[in-house]
Formats: sequence, C-alpha cells, structure tokens
Amino acid sequence: MSPASTGASTAVGADASVPAADSRMAPGGPGYRRMSLALFLAGVATFALLYSTQALLSLISGEFGVAASDASWTVAAATGGLALFVLPMSALSERFGRRTVMTASLAVAVTVGVLVPLAPSLGALIALRALQGAALAGLPASATAYLAEEVRPRALVTAIGLFVAGNSVGGMSGRVVTGWVAQEWGWRIAVAVIGVIAVACAVAFRLLLPAPRHFRAGSLRPRVLARTVRDHLSDPLLRRLYAIGALFMTVFGGVYTVIGYRLTEAPFSLPQGIVGSIFLVYLVGTVSASTAGRLVGRLGRRGALYAGGATTAAGLLLSLAGSLPLVLLGLVLITAGFFAGHAVASSAVSRTATHGRAQASALYQSAYYVGSSAGSTAGAVAFHAGGWAGTVGVGLLAVLGVVSITLLGTRAARTERRLATAA
Repeated sequence: MSPASTGASTAVGADASVPAADSRMAPGGPGYRRMSLALFLAGVATFALLYSTQALLSLISGEFGVAASDASWTVAAATGGLALFVLPMSALSERFGRRTVMTASLAVAVTVGVLVPLAPSLGALIALRALQGAALAGLPASATAYLAEEVRPRALVTAIGLFVAGNSVGGMSGRVVTGWVAQEWGWRIAVAVIGVIAVACAVAFRLLLPAPRHFRAGSLRPRVLARTVRDHLSDPLLRRLYAIGALFMTVFGGVYTVIGYRLTEAPFSLPQGIVGSIFLVYLVGTVSASTAGRLVGRLGRRGALYAGGATTAAGLLLSLAGSLPLVLLGLVLITAGFFAGHAVASSAVSRTATHGRAQASALYQSAYYVGSSAGSTAGAVAFHAGGWAGTVGVGLLAVLGVVSITLLGTRAARTERRLATAA
C-alpha cells in the first residue's frame, strides 16, 4: 500500500528509493548536531516530567496517608495518559508536522507542571498527572517519525539511541534532583524544580531543532487512520516489537516505582536524598541506548534483544541480595538491559514501517507506556503482598515474555529462509 493511499507522510523511506544525492542528515553533516541535541533535550524533558513523582512516592504516601499501591497511581496515571493519547497525537503530527506537535506538547506539559505542586489532594494530583501524560504523548512517536524521515537509514539506530539516551538522562536527573530537593523542602518544591528544568529544555528544543525537509502532510480522516493502524497491527514483526517494548517497560516501571520504598525501609533505611541519587544508574542506560546500533551490528537485532533480556534478568536476580552494593549492581544491569532492548525495538519499528511511520511508532509507544502503567501498578501490588521478591517475580515473568517472543521471531525468520531457499 502506498503512502498516498493511506494518507501518511510520503517522506523518503527505504534505501532503494533514496536518490544518489541523499539530502537527509547524517553524523558529521549539517544540522545533525543541532537535531541530536534538540531531541536529546526533548527526551530529558519528557522523562523528567513523566516520572517526576516516582522517587517521591514514600513522601506522597506519608502526606496523604495512603499505601504504596495508591501513591503509585501518580506515575501510572501519567504513563497511562500518554499511552491513551499517543496514537491521536501521532495522527495530528501527520497533518500538522512533527516539530509543531512536539513543540505544542511540551508547552502544554510544562504548563500543567506549574499546577502539579499545588494539588490539594491525591485525587487532584493523579488527575493533573494524567493530563500531563496526555500532553507529553505528542513527543515520542513524533520524534521517532521525524528521525525516520530526516536521518539516513544507516544512522537511524544511533539517532534514536541518542533520543532514548535523553530519556535516560531525564529520568535520572529528575529523580536525583527531586530526591535531594524533597529531603530539604518537601516533594512539592521538588516537583516544581523539575518543571523549571523542563521549561528550559522545551525552549532550547524549539530553538535548536531544524525545520523538517522531507515531511509531507497527510490526512486526518478517521477511516484513513484506521486503515493505517490496521496495516501495522497485521504485520507480525511489528506486533512482536510492540509486545517486547511493553514487557521491557513492565520490568522497568515495576522496579523503579518500588525501589524507593525498599531502600527507605530496613535493612537499608536510606534518607530520601540518597535514594534519589540511586537513579544515577540511569547513566548506564544512556550509554547502552546510545551504543545500541553497534550491538545490533555485532549480534543482529534478535541477538541484541536476547542480550538485553538476559542482562535484565541477571540484574533482577542480583537485586534480591541483602547487600546494598549487590542491589545497586542489580539496578545497573536492569537499566543497561532495558535501555538497550528499548532502543533496538523502537528503531526496528521505524525501519520496518513502510508508511504511516508516526502511527507505527505511536502504537509502539502506546504499548510501551501501557507496560509502564502495568508495571508500576503490578510491581507495587506485588511488593505489598510479597515484598521485593514479589516485584522481582513480576519482572522475571515479563523478561520471559521478551525471550519467548524473540524466539518466535527467530523461528519465523528461519522458516522464511527455508521457504525462500526451496523456491
């Protein structure tokens, strides 16, 4: 099905259609550094805002007198709002442009961020966080679609890896900053500080991001959108990638929603500032995401996914130890495995989709953040029922799902090769 028939962008796609003089961006070329920095900052703002309450859940529980499973909804509502609205936002980006939608999304999200610290009740806080997540929905799918259209295919995994690295830096800095600020001035001031940082990132993003050169406006007709979504969901490879993204994020969401409770309780009993600093392990995710392209080059896409799953599982098992250094090493492995797997899966979606890239990426992001919401809630419930071992059990089941789905892909590829050889 051609791009024109779907109403999707007619931007240049596969290598075969690229003219000899490819005007898209590549490392070392004009605009590539500005684009990389702009989307890196967009990733920082997105994750800093999206998970701004995650390191503060024990304080929120204390102020409102609620359990971990209730406070975790301040995270699950934001990721759930993003998952619900990412597909409609991607449709708007097909019509009005990637840069326009990303700019508007950041503007609304940082405006809501001003109101979040003023929430008078847990219910109001959850509602504001859901609205903030819905606003942020314009970023992830539009960013990957922008990259797929404006960056040369051979540089795409690296470019998306840098965007994902920005996510990891945002997640890390947001949690570290909120941890130390909250220890002195409370969680409300901590969330307000994150809002100010996000405003600065949003302004810099808009000033730096080059204007798109390969975008072609598509249609907003619901029938066209439904047909494009149906095309993507009928592709077995895309379905597997969506499931893998959701399962990886189930692990990550569960672990990092609950880890603050574990570390503030006996036998560790760490202060809030130190707990926030634990999220410095996100720097490992920055490295693993930005080097995902080289990992795929050495192991192949499925090999890289196996490696990411195995690393994550090893980290989960190691985190069961009663020694703080071993718990931290476990978090390092979980973070490295997750970000590598996420970068590989998300870039594979962009390369696989031949039309409606924003919708293909949106479906991935929707599945990814559904996984985050499910992981946050299931991890907290499991922790309440069985302690940290319960949360680890949820994570190991999700990793088993990743490995099983990747194995199905490996077998499907072997079958296709045998049939091609026989033909």
